[in-house]
Amino acid sequence: MLIGIAISMLYPFFAMVNMSFADENAIFNRTSQIFYSNLTLENYKNVFEEIPLSRYFFNSLIVASITTFGQVIFAALAGYAFARFKFKFKNALFLTILITMLIPPQVNIIPLFFLMRELHLINTYSSLILPGLFGGFGIFLMRQYFLGLPKDLEESAKIDGCNLFQTFFKIALPLALPTVATLALFTFVTTWNSFLWPLISTNSESMRTLPVGLAIFKGSFREITLWGELLACSVICTIPVIGVFLVGKKYFINDIMQGGVKE
Repeated sequence: MLIGIAISMLYPFFAMVNMSFADENAIFNRTSQIFYSNLTLENYKNVFEEIPLSRYFFNSLIVASITTFGQVIFAALAGYAFARFKFKFKNALFLTILITMLIPPQVNIIPLFFLMRELHLINTYSSLILPGLFGGFGIFLMRQYFLGLPKDLEESAKIDGCNLFQTFFKIALPLALPTVATLALFTFVTTWNSFLWPLISTNSESMRTLPVGLAIFKGSFREITLWGELLACSVICTIPVIGVFLVGKKYFINDIMQGGVKE
């Protein structure tokens, strides 16, 4: 049963890759065919010639990478502070962070746009990156992990002469690698696929990300939609996401297994 479900999920992706190499006429003339012969790279060549796809790809990669790195660092530091430190209004502040998770992101679009406009950051990398550096989900996820981390390890590190930051970066953070990889994977995929905020916060072709460029390419002024080229764009969009998952899947699976086992 699981093999059947896996095949049903993989087939649309396989069909997308196969048709991206097929001739435009063959896509509609042979709709019942599973595998297209006479494959060509013409669709990919045309895409790079018609739109600045390499620029879109570079923008998405820069924004997703920096946002993921910043989200992991800030979430880990904040989560560790909430798990280990005692300070005033600690619970109230953490509750406020949790409440932000209940607010739909679309509600923040307009005030966030006005804020970025006042800071003169519209149509810059800063406007694409800064809103994604902080998130309630990441802080909650890291805090829950650090709460379950034995304090004896950190106390042993302090006895050996480690200060607070050395204890965090050399002991706590390496032990949290599965949770860090999970957070990084979710953040990268979410940022890479983000469409609404990059569409609103950018107004030049040089700052567009891949999802925005793909949507504009599909809706550009042409009589017919060139599905072969559109599918080629879609394949290029999915390559980094698959690559990141394949790299971090071991840690991701380990994190799931740790959460599902009780000692």
